[in-house]
Amino acid sequence: MAAPLRSIGRLFCRTNIVYQSLREVRGGHVMLPVIRHQAGSPCVQVNRSFCTPASSDNDVAATLDALSRYKDRPWDYLESEEYIERYGSKPVWVDYRRNHKGGIPPQKTRRTCIRGDTICGNPCPICRDPNVIIHHQNVKLLQQFVSPYTGLVLDPTRTGVCMKQQKHLNQAIETARDHGLMPVQVPHVDFSGEDYSNSHAAVGKTPPSSAVKAGEPWYHWYETMIPDERELARVKKIYKPYLKQ
Repeated sequence: MAAPLRSIGRLFCRTNIVYQSLREVRGGHVMLPVIRHQAGSPCVQVNRSFCTPASSDNDVAATLDALSRYKDRPWDYLESEEYIERYGSKPVWVDYRRNHKGGIPPQKTRRTCIRGDTICGNPCPICRDPNVIIHHQNVKLLQQFVSPYTGLVLDPTRTGVCMKQQKHLNQAIETARDHGLMPVQVPHVDFSGEDYSNSHAAVGKTPPSSAVKAGEPWYHWYETMIPDERELARVKKIYKPYLKQ
């Protein structure tokens, strides 16, 4: 009989501890209980804090200072220790995976990740990091979204960038190419040598006037041409209603 009573006492004590732990929130610290069993008592409740205190004003000021510094010079973020620790040598979109329903991913990315003050649950690689700023002078970031083989901008379905940021990327890449900061891939066009040949009589050396006989045209294509009678009759038959008598 003593064993069931002891089990009931332990169950009641645990229920009371859980109920109290859900209500004890003091100064941003959640007090989680630790249960220790001792001989002669069903349970002993000891309150301990397992969470870290909130960030101080100095940490917040340092974060705002870093954001303002990268806002003026966004290309410095890609060379900082913070970027190397987070991304390493990989592009910012390599480890990104978008949440979607079903096994087939959507054919288009979302229009935007930030609507006013609301941010979606899984923002794109650019919207999730406020230090990643698109700028035409931030060449290292823009090169991550350009194929090194074709020179074309990578499709957003591969990088996961939302349509709003993809539009900003396209504009920044075009501006960087216009300013000479990024190379431009010019397609190779095969041309025929006849297009640039000067062996044609019209662009060749003009014969001297002494070689031209009296009554002959200067060039042979200026001679009188006699059309074919059959071809001429066929054309007249086609355009007979439109010919003047």
